Amino acid sequence: MITHPRTEELVQAVALWIDQIRPSLDPRSAFLARVAVNVLSVVERELAQGPAAEARARAAMAGLLGHEGDFAALNAELCAKIRSGELTVETPGLLEALGTMAHDQLAIDQPKYKPEIA
Repeated sequence: MITHPRTEELVQAVALWIDQIRPSLDPRSAFLARVAVNVLSVVERELAQGPAAEARARAAMAGLLGHEGDFAALNAELCAKIRSGELTVETPGLLEALGTMAHDQLAIDQPKYKPEIA
């Protein structure tokens, strides 16, 4: 049976290759290579964590809005209701849902970020 490398494995392989050649590059190219490796790391985390994060966000938004839908439609509606003032900080579950969605996105985009809790 033929098996193909998973997308995550391909991303890791390219990132490792870039890291291997980076020391031999001129300073500007080395910097750009480091940026590329960082981008590939975000892609890798998005592939691994993105589906679960989106499912949690979709469930939270559906709960707040009272109906199911795809992520983009629910997100657009939620944003519109927040902008119009229909949903506010007093809306039960809103801050918790937004916090969870923000936390999930930070885990993908900036996993080393540690918020200061006052």
